[in-house]
Amino acid sequence: MTLQAQIDNRGPIKKIGVIGMGYVGIPAAVLFANSPYFSHVYGFQRDSPSSGHKIAMLNRGESPLKGEEPDLEDLLGKVVNEKKFECTSDFTKIAGLDAVTLSIQTPFKNKEDLIPDFSALYEGIRNVGRNLRPGMLVVLESTITPGTTAGPASVMLEEESGLVAGIDFALAHAPERVMVGRLIRNIREHDRVVGGIDPVSTARAVELYSPVLTIGKVIPMTATAAEVTKTAENTFRDLQIAAANQLALYCEAMGINFYDVRAGIDSLKGEGITRAMLWPGAGVGGHCLTKDTYHLERGVQQLGNSDLDYPERQPSLFVLARTINDFMPRHMVRLTKDGLDLASISVKGAKIALLGWAFLSNSDDTRNTPSEPYRDAMIAAGATVAVHDPYVDHAPGISLMPSLEETIRGADAVVIFAGHHQYRSLDPCEIKTLTGKKHPVIVDGRNMVDPEAFIANGFIYRGIGRGDKNNHPVRN
Repeated sequence: MTLQAQIDNRGPIKKIGVIGMGYVGIPAAVLFANSPYFSHVYGFQRDSPSSGHKIAMLNRGESPLKGEEPDLEDLLGKVVNEKKFECTSDFTKIAGLDAVTLSIQTPFKNKEDLIPDFSALYEGIRNVGRNLRPGMLVVLESTITPGTTAGPASVMLEEESGLVAGIDFALAHAPERVMVGRLIRNIREHDRVVGGIDPVSTARAVELYSPVLTIGKVIPMTATAAEVTKTAENTFRDLQIAAANQLALYCEAMGINFYDVRAGIDSLKGEGITRAMLWPGAGVGGHCLTKDTYHLERGVQQLGNSDLDYPERQPSLFVLARTINDFMPRHMVRLTKDGLDLASISVKGAKIALLGWAFLSNSDDTRNTPSEPYRDAMIAAGATVAVHDPYVDHAPGISLMPSLEETIRGADAVVIFAGHHQYRSLDPCEIKTLTGKKHPVIVDGRNMVDPEAFIANGFIYRGIGRGDKNNHPVRN
């Protein structure tokens, strides 16, 4: 029997499973459940010590995601009350579903050797395979190395199920394209790239995603093309950020204001002209941009390295961009030390108030936060570091301060790493009083404060891209 015949026997997609209850899986499951086209959605979550608590929370209609996520909690409560969504750790329920998606993180064990850590994803795939039935659709939403869907994922599903991909079940890749803080909106409004291992799989995946889109449309392609699309779009964004960061470093060295230059560049508009620039900052964090370049690099090594025509012995432009963005927390260390030197304060024994542990503004997402390498470097240099974040309740290995005031009290330097809106209203008079210092240092990694207002109050200011202010005379 052909795959199309298997699907025809099964009928329209009605029951869906989403594996992985995180920033991608939760909003996806909620939107599937909210659609009148689907009858029931299971969210699958391991009952582990670190994340098992999510099961009960979700079944009460409570989101375990902190930060500001418009519409998420309301929709979650709605679909739970309607009994259209349920979270479970029982993976045997997969056998009764029509479609299963996997939204599981895919970090790298070692960036240098381009070896990803697919252990969690592979465990999820094998759980699906053990419960796979003819005519089902399996979709990988995780960002993966090009070639994974048609390669290792297909093999594992076949090994566990005894079924054949493309004949007994459909298999596709439909990468998520969401940003924390706008998860529901992004899923609904962004175009959805969908790639199957064959045309029938692609069509079945299009059927799955079309009902949850409002403005967005489905863009069908092959599974490998979809894998490259996802890794490449994040790689290009990382490259754009690196370009802004490098220009900001140039502007600091030349004593000019990056933001004036950016405004001038951005003003050139017209047909066929694209000059828009992204913003520089204290570093790039998150799960995607920090690793997707390496997935793309690994993909070309595995699928096309022998045919790659590229300048001999020249580094990858994309990996170089990663290096620049990874450098920015170290630059924040230098700005901090420069400010402390001007204040005649030794780094050893200095108290640093680090504002922001999440990598993204107004979010609780701390994955690969650039604040961590900064904190580690300052502690290694002998400083003490107090960390505040209004959205983060806990983080492994660090003690978060309960209030902004207590974090800043007695600090020699106040260092802004996250663009949380709470930090935009920092008052220089109040901050100076809390520090108790004649010339406290403020280091702005996100262009959050008015340099002149702080300089006028006796602060030593340092900011990324602010070459016009970084060498200001100290005012008494």
